[in-house]
Amino acid sequence: MLLTGCATYSPLPLGHASGADSVASLHVDASTMPTPRLQRYPFDPTNGLDATETAMLAVANSPQLKVRRDRLGIAKAQAFAAGLLPDPQLNLSADSPKSRASDQVTGYTLGLSEDLSALLTRHDRKQSAASKTRQVNLDLLWAEWQTIAKARLLFDQVRGLRARHQLLVNEKKALTPLARHVQAALKNGDLSYAEASAGLNALSDVEQQLASATTQWHKTTADLKLLLGLAPDAPLDLNGAYYLPHPTQVELESALASLPRRRPDLLALQAGYQAKDAQLREAILAQFPAITLGFNRARDTGNVVTNGFTLGITLPLFNRNRGQIAVAKATRQQLKDAYTTRLLTTCSDMQRLASDLRVLARQRQTLAAHARQLDASRASAEQAWKQHLLDWPTYLAIRSQALAADMQSLAARNELARQTIALQTLLGSARFPHVQASSS
Repeated sequence: MLLTGCATYSPLPLGHASGADSVASLHVDASTMPTPRLQRYPFDPTNGLDATETAMLAVANSPQLKVRRDRLGIAKAQAFAAGLLPDPQLNLSADSPKSRASDQVTGYTLGLSEDLSALLTRHDRKQSAASKTRQVNLDLLWAEWQTIAKARLLFDQVRGLRARHQLLVNEKKALTPLARHVQAALKNGDLSYAEASAGLNALSDVEQQLASATTQWHKTTADLKLLLGLAPDAPLDLNGAYYLPHPTQVELESALASLPRRRPDLLALQAGYQAKDAQLREAILAQFPAITLGFNRARDTGNVVTNGFTLGITLPLFNRNRGQIAVAKATRQQLKDAYTTRLLTTCSDMQRLASDLRVLARQRQTLAAHARQLDASRASAEQAWKQHLLDWPTYLAIRSQALAADMQSLAARNELARQTIALQTLLGSARFPHVQASSS
């Protein structure tokens, strides 16, 4: 009957790591999502993943988040252990006389004792463990928020690199006939190597850019698959619009004012401070003498039976728990300063990002308009060159300028998306009206 209350051992094999073969095989429980917006969002991967569905899938299946959830289980177990009292001690001893006389018997001592000092610090110990559990839980929530931001960022990067790849593929196709034309003219002696170098190098430069863009595209796609818990060879279809919130200054100030009550990392620091504060109180209480109280019954070899008690007191002469008290005070001060620094840094970063976003938004509009103008010039130049109305160096220069403008416009859009995601993550789960950019 006693053994039934004991824990038993069962093996837990390591197994093999393998991602899911497809998005359809993964499950997302919307009710477990860390923000209300994700909890209400319909998850339907049948037509591909948009930015929000990618974020939901990352929260549900990220391997790094699974490890953090295991840490939460450890913290809960530690909180459970902190509330347990030490078991009482049962002592039994026997004395048997070496030469037994008629009036001698076997003596014994039976005692039961308990450490009372554990009762004195139990409340603060439990409070500290509960605050630690809350801190780990909030750290997990903050990690989920950052995973959402990382998933959206990788989503935008994959889409941007795919668009860059397509631009370079189209440019390579357009430059290949021109390169053949230049090579033929060089072979016929109509051009010198110095005159033909621009035409020959243009295609080579585009091919190098295409190889670099393809490599980055593959790496970023692999990073996103890992975040989503997918196998490296699993298909991944991304579609939908870019996620671009545009908060006003009033909304930013309102979000910043309520930040200490909403953002998980700040709440986690608050919980950590409360845990260290409770540990300091526990250390202060532990400086008082530790008391052990027990009761015993004894019989000596002369058959005299006695009842008594034992009282053990630690004399606080040298240690007095001063070391633990000093450590607890220093740790509490460190967390207090860390919280103040985090809050100050957040305010500074928010103002900087908000200013940068206004500059980036204007820059993106300017670059996009410039790219459209050069795209029109490139289309006209291509028709003129095919009709032999434009020489190839001029045609090549127009194409080169148009490609550079397209790349700059694409980079500006990606940077705007990156800074926007960073700002929203910085300000927590505040909801801002957002504009869905075109999916191109």
